[in-house]
Amino acid sequence: MSILEKISSEEIIALENKFGAHNYHPLPVVLSKGEGVFVWDVEGKKYYDFLSAYSAVNQGHCHPKIIDALVSQAQILTLTSRAFYNDKLGPYEEFLTNYFGFDKVLPMNTGAEAVETALKLARKWAYEVKGIAEQQAQIIVCEGNFHGRTTTIISFSNDENARKNFGPYTEGFIMIEYDNLAALQNALESSNNIAAFLVEPIQGEAGVYVPSEGYLAQAKALCEKHNVLFIADEVQTGIARTGKLLAVNHENVQPDILILGKAISGGVYPVSAVLANDSIMNVIKPGQHGSTFGGNPLAAAVAVAALQVVKDEKLSENAAYLGSIFRKKIGEYIQHSTIATLVRGKGLLNAIVINDTEDSSTAWDICMALRDNGLLAKPTHGNIIRFAPPLVMNEEQLLACVSIIIKTLKQFEK
Repeated sequence: MSILEKISSEEIIALENKFGAHNYHPLPVVLSKGEGVFVWDVEGKKYYDFLSAYSAVNQGHCHPKIIDALVSQAQILTLTSRAFYNDKLGPYEEFLTNYFGFDKVLPMNTGAEAVETALKLARKWAYEVKGIAEQQAQIIVCEGNFHGRTTTIISFSNDENARKNFGPYTEGFIMIEYDNLAALQNALESSNNIAAFLVEPIQGEAGVYVPSEGYLAQAKALCEKHNVLFIADEVQTGIARTGKLLAVNHENVQPDILILGKAISGGVYPVSAVLANDSIMNVIKPGQHGSTFGGNPLAAAVAVAALQVVKDEKLSENAAYLGSIFRKKIGEYIQHSTIATLVRGKGLLNAIVINDTEDSSTAWDICMALRDNGLLAKPTHGNIIRFAPPLVMNEEQLLACVSIIIKTLKQFEK
């Protein structure tokens, strides 16, 4: 079969199953077009996108200003590697550091790469600045975390599906309960070899767990007291998703190291970044870390355009406003529901907990029904459905989506 022939969704899914590794379990819908908050499948059916590529497409699908930046730069220069300077990287680094309030940025490509970069940076700082004996640095992480799927990252995951049969694992991590300040304090006091605390301001993949008010600010204060770096993984929660530019901004926390990815490019191109001040970032010297594609001119041009859209279109404010409406409307329905027990989230990063066990198919079945009703979402951890539409959504569209969700839930009420 020629790849130029028009083929059906079923045929495309069959091709993936035959020729692709089975490392994902997608909802059976084959998308071929996206614009704003909408996507279309190959048969032409239109859907509301309520996942936004795991919050990578905050600015909406194919935003014209971001696409224009991509096309324009792609016609001039795409890649030089870091063997040479290029005319886009310096201006991009100045733009990014001013935008988020840091001295320096280390550009990478994917979220997992950025997390790995932050871990290396924290360890090197621990040895060369804090004075921890070499090979002894430890990093505190949280149960239920999701920071990527590299060997080092899965070493400190407690998701057995991500870990099993991928060992041996990387050492040097202490796992504590999320949203537990006493556990953090005990870990910090248990050793003089703690380099950093790595945390998601909201645990997205775990089911949109929002920590108690004040947790992040108090955690940062504890880290400062013990001369430990506070690392915020904002790959999913950053770039206006939660109603602020960064989720840590809700508690006025400035991380020592900030990890960004996904929506930093509006979903148009793989771009990630690690930001820190000179006292931390300057421990990295030439040849000690890098990436062929990191900081390429195409990525730089796209990211500047994507971040400018966030500011110009006030996407943080829109996420805060629409998110409060979403939780209010869904919460009112859940008060009398037997199928849904809870809605939680911040901004337009939300989840509904389904009244069934994690090993049940109910949440999946609800997402299939949502698909049939014109809205795309995906379960996480079995009985939780995450809802994260593009931040360019307007109130009329949001209310239409709330109606679809409630209509679909009613199909499953007992």
